Amino acid sequence: MNREQWNQRYAAAEELLWSAAANRTLETEAEGLPLGRALDLACGEGRNAVWLAQQGWDVTAVDFSDVAVARGRELAGRRGVTVHWVLEDVYEFEPESGGFDLVIVLYLHVPAPARREVLRRATRGLALGGTLLVLGHDASNLADGYGGPSDPSILYSPQDLAADVPDLHIVKAEHVHREVDTDEGRSLAIDALLRATRAR
Repeated sequence: MNREQWNQRYAAAEELLWSAAANRTLETEAEGLPLGRALDLACGEGRNAVWLAQQGWDVTAVDFSDVAVARGRELAGRRGVTVHWVLEDVYEFEPESGGFDLVIVLYLHVPAPARREVLRRATRGLALGGTLLVLGHDASNLADGYGGPSDPSILYSPQDLAADVPDLHIVKAEHVHREVDTDEGRSLAIDALLRATRAR
């Protein structure tokens, strides 16, 4: 989807399109990390960026949807935190080289070449010892899980993500199973998680 399509999708929702609560896997993975500068690429309405700021991170959040960024600003204001919002396409955004102790890319689903470019830039933005967290709908979710995109060309596996960041030390590349509430009851969704660090 392009910028205008995302703007329309966000604008059509009376409240936040996604939950105002932070992603649970992010909460788990960020626990215990030393605070510093964090970068949220494709931040959407900013729930994760705002949560990181609440934990004490100095957060920069990037998205190309002005409707989403405006909602993120509102959420940050209600929560009483500061986030540095950047209205820019993540394919064009150049992070400060080595400027971030944590970079997150959550549920960005684009064709593989574009994903690799985003992760290449994310890697360049990591400080020495910094952590990259990538999370999204796993390719196996199509047959074995619930929800997420139906286009297999924009899905991936943990192994795909690990191969995208050859210069980083892979801490974990694994599946995450999470329960989701549906009209038919509880279902299981399958995510792909990558956690990697810059060792040099």
